[in-house]
Amino acid sequence: MGISPAMETLTEKANYLRESLNKSKTITESMVSILGSFDNRLSLLETAMRPTQVRTHAIRVAHENIDKTLKSAEVIINQFDLYRKVENRIQKGPHEDLENYLQAVDQLRNIGNFFGSNKTLKRGDGAANNTSSLLAKAILKLEEEFKELLNTYSKAVEPQQLFNCLPNSLRPSSGSPGHQGEDGKSQSATSDHQAKSAENTVYTPPTLIPPRILPLLHNLAKQLVQAGRQQQALKIYREARSSALEESLEKLGVEKLSKDDVQKMQWEALEHKIGNWIHYMRIAVKLLFAGERKVCDQIFDGIDSLKDQCFAEVTSNSVAMLLSFGEAIAKSKRSPEKLFVLLDMYEIMCELQSEIETIFEGKACSEMRESAVSLTKRLAQTARDTFGDFEEAVEKDTTKTTVHDGTVHPLTSYVINYVKFLFDYQSTLKQLFQEFETGGETNSQLASVTMRIMQALQSNLDMKSKQYKDPALMYLFLMNNIHYMVRSVRRSEAKDLLGDDWVQRHRRIVQQNANQYKRVAWAKILQSLSTQGLSSSGGGSSAAGSDVTSTSNVSRATVKERFRSFNMQFEELYQRQSQWTVPDPELRESLRLAVAEVLLPAYRSFIKRFGPLLDNGKNPQKYAKYTAEDLDQMLGEFFEGKPGEQKR
Repeated sequence: MGISPAMETLTEKANYLRESLNKSKTITESMVSILGSFDNRLSLLETAMRPTQVRTHAIRVAHENIDKTLKSAEVIINQFDLYRKVENRIQKGPHEDLENYLQAVDQLRNIGNFFGSNKTLKRGDGAANNTSSLLAKAILKLEEEFKELLNTYSKAVEPQQLFNCLPNSLRPSSGSPGHQGEDGKSQSATSDHQAKSAENTVYTPPTLIPPRILPLLHNLAKQLVQAGRQQQALKIYREARSSALEESLEKLGVEKLSKDDVQKMQWEALEHKIGNWIHYMRIAVKLLFAGERKVCDQIFDGIDSLKDQCFAEVTSNSVAMLLSFGEAIAKSKRSPEKLFVLLDMYEIMCELQSEIETIFEGKACSEMRESAVSLTKRLAQTARDTFGDFEEAVEKDTTKTTVHDGTVHPLTSYVINYVKFLFDYQSTLKQLFQEFETGGETNSQLASVTMRIMQALQSNLDMKSKQYKDPALMYLFLMNNIHYMVRSVRRSEAKDLLGDDWVQRHRRIVQQNANQYKRVAWAKILQSLSTQGLSSSGGGSSAAGSDVTSTSNVSRATVKERFRSFNMQFEELYQRQSQWTVPDPELRESLRLAVAEVLLPAYRSFIKRFGPLLDNGKNPQKYAKYTAEDLDQMLGEFFEGKPGEQKR
């Protein structure tokens, strides 16, 4: 068999492929040989170039080092140049240009930090030491400037300037808180209680240090603290500001009084000083202390470690001086007249309490806050004790003062005025009761206390009435005094507290005493006008005006004796009772009318019936001396309190 054409073609292609592969292998071997030759030549070239490369790298590194050195040298030279400039500024001192001086100090501090951080720098230690020494001198100059600025602008505030910062209602008209009004009390004290109801009063603290100076003092304080001179800054600030504050209070009139000083003082003088103290407390807290806190906060803004401490040390002596007077009053001997000033003092402490808490915030001021709270509580306790003393004193009052005309006793008017004044302090008294009572209505407590005081007065009046030998005058005295109590209560806020029942009950007591007076004083003289014992036989017992007794059976002598007895008794009553006093016009007229309603009809009836028996005798006017109109006119002079020589 022969080979097919396809197989022949395939064989030819395979042979061709084999020849191509052999050629490619030969070429590859040639290329490997050539590349090997290049590798050897490149290796030789690299070996030849290496020294040149090393020298080039060294030159480049050297250039870089030189650049770095030049830059470092430039920085150092700049620091030395800056040091010389700063040194010149520091030497001139801060007085001419404080802001630039403070900038210089900051720059000097940065220079010191620079040299201090470059320990490897030759002469670095020396430069750092020089900088540190210059900085110390600069800080001393800042201390001096801080002290000079504070002393220059820390001046006492004049009283008039402080008064101008007060609301109009609290400004003393004479320019002094101690100015006295017509009643002898300080005007500040008398107007003070009225002004308390005005809640929206505006206080404008005075400018203690000019606003433009405060930022400078703030920057100085920051520099001193940054330099570790906190204590020096504190001392300088305390000495400057505390002396200015104390001088302000001294000019105002604040005195340091001990308990012994208070005990020795006459009441009028002490009352005057208490009124002023209340005024001083308000001025001190709302104006001076508030102003000091504002100044201190601005100067030591951001320096919390010093802010509260500085304020505490500046104000501590002034606070102690003010509170010590309050403590002396609270500890002094109690007496009824002190109750109202104690309530005034308690009121001002309560009024200022929230502001004291705000102004004297922080741990450094805790003692002053506690002292203020302690004084408030002590005043409350003393006021409460004084209240109790007053109730007991009223009931046990043993003064021998006797009102001979039966009018209102001084004790009555004193106690009633006392109670009326209490109602000016209703809110304060309620707050006072809340200090000690747990639960219960403060209104009912105040009503209970008021009722007890009234009852104590009534008991004492009963006791005092026993001093009168004349029972009629005794009842007149009780009528006058109970009526005064009722009228005063009806015209005051006490009525709402004591209630209508109390008023009606005591009005009945007034009427009972009036009836008793009428019975005791006029029973005997009315007996002279009765028909009893007028008949010749001695019979008959009818009252005057009846028709039972016939005039034909009446002895003229007996009638004369009756007229003579009536005249003598009436004249005696007129003589005495026109000296007695019923001070209330309505009550006086009512009492006269009540007597006239009983006396005049009886007299008219008696004279109508038995007067004709006298007409036939001699001098009938000697017995029937008075007409009913005469008696009525004379009754109109009863209870006027006229001296003997003024009576007819």
